[in-house]
Amino acid sequence: MEIDNLTAKQLGSDGQSQYAVFLPALSGFYATYIGKQRSDPNYVDRARMPTAINDMEELNWLNSQQALFPYKWSLYSGGHANLDLNKVDASEDMVRNREPGTFMLGDSGGFQIAKGLWEGDWKANSGCPKAQKKRDAVIKWLDGIADYGMILDIPTWVIHDKKASDACGITTYQEAVDATKFNNEYFMTHRKGVKNGGAKLLNVLQGSNHAEADKWYNLMKDYCDPVKYPNDHFDGWSMGGQNMCDVHLVLKRLVALRYDNLLQEGVHDWMHFLGTSKLEWAVLLTVIQRAVRKYVNPAFTISFDCASPFLATANGQVYHHVDLPPNEKWCYRMSPSIDNKKYATDTRMWRDVVMTDHIAHFKHFDESPISARVQIKDICIYKDGVRKTQAELGEGVEFDVTNLDHYSVAPDLNKIKKVGKTSWDSFSYALQMGHNVWTHIHAVQEANRQYDAGEQPKMMQYNQPDYAKFKDIVEAIFATTTRQDAEDIINYYSAYWMEIVGTRGFKGKKTKNANTMFNALFDQDEDDGASEDEVAFDEESLNNLDSTPGWK
Repeated sequence: MEIDNLTAKQLGSDGQSQYAVFLPALSGFYATYIGKQRSDPNYVDRARMPTAINDMEELNWLNSQQALFPYKWSLYSGGHANLDLNKVDASEDMVRNREPGTFMLGDSGGFQIAKGLWEGDWKANSGCPKAQKKRDAVIKWLDGIADYGMILDIPTWVIHDKKASDACGITTYQEAVDATKFNNEYFMTHRKGVKNGGAKLLNVLQGSNHAEADKWYNLMKDYCDPVKYPNDHFDGWSMGGQNMCDVHLVLKRLVALRYDNLLQEGVHDWMHFLGTSKLEWAVLLTVIQRAVRKYVNPAFTISFDCASPFLATANGQVYHHVDLPPNEKWCYRMSPSIDNKKYATDTRMWRDVVMTDHIAHFKHFDESPISARVQIKDICIYKDGVRKTQAELGEGVEFDVTNLDHYSVAPDLNKIKKVGKTSWDSFSYALQMGHNVWTHIHAVQEANRQYDAGEQPKMMQYNQPDYAKFKDIVEAIFATTTRQDAEDIINYYSAYWMEIVGTRGFKGKKTKNANTMFNALFDQDEDDGASEDEVAFDEESLNNLDSTPGWK
């Protein structure tokens, strides 16, 4: 398979992104493999690399010259980053020393605050030294690594989760508002400034329902106002809570922004949607982006992120098909990946094994530029030994797969010199993560191409005789010349908006193979408005997971 230039496929003839931009929410684990190989060419043993992949940079989509699938956009969260840019850290090199011209959105880490992972009392004016130290580190980090960065908001779902509210000290909606305003003002005062080479900042909108979201917007919108803050105003918007998953609220908010003069060209050119993974939303956000460009701001871009490619791999799953049937649900399909020590010396290509070895759940396997270069032995790296017979073991002795004395020919040992139950090592995960990232980007782009060709998913249809298509409704909303007319159209179609399912966090099925360590490896919120990009990743656990007691 040839190199697949996904950047080129994303760009229109005018050089702008023709679709809403999907941002892979880069995991620290994956970035470590790219970064450390740069400073230590032996970080991945040459003998461990697939024979058809010559360099780790081929897995770095931000490297336009060497990547197997160049793609210039990504997101990285401060929640799992080393925020101290004064300290050399090879594991951060994929982000810190990315290619000029690539785009990085920095997520500030509000999720870490809410989960108590960043210790401290985060209430406004608490004077907590731990909170202040982190606040200062985040703004410096964003200014140092990001094109755009999100302000350090306190998501409102915190107040509905006692464990979360106890962890950060935020127990009411007003406390979340006040704490976010305090952070906003700190960021305004201490930002480096775009003219000085700093990041542009996105004003995060929260709220768990329409009433909360409206109140939040009215309290926070001034931070983007260039009249009130001519030198320090924020530079765009990030949609969290109900704002990121309710198309009715999204359209209502964009109309408010338009008539509040807060979608100005060259001032407010970017809007990001947190934790958005549904392919239908990839399409509808493109439709909205195009309408805003046509009628309001020609430079406007919508982006959205999710960590599904990484979360799926950690959950033992692999993407294997993009399914876009006309008038049905659109999705990327993932299933339990192959994990069997019998393949450790098998030189067949990954896809060939999947499709020929009677693995029932794989009816399709869409080839990626990575899978096309990977043999199954590159995934299932550890081989089993030859077990002793019962006579050799002794009467009444039950065979123990982890006991070397129970083999006549020793099996492979994992990195901690133990006999593991899985055939994967940590690099097996890295390869499959890269494959999953390509598949997810490809799925988003292909969904948009199919929609432009006249196909549409079931979720965006509404079978009422007087109802227009989604893109025609959105066109009509932004073609109006008054706020009231736009709001009237939105309200007229209120029943239709209820049919469009919102996007929440990753709900992937937890597979029951040797690689299921999902809950131990990831700390992810599954309540309202939790962003998929903000995941606490435990690299050490992943490196050692094949020795974890109790795996089956």
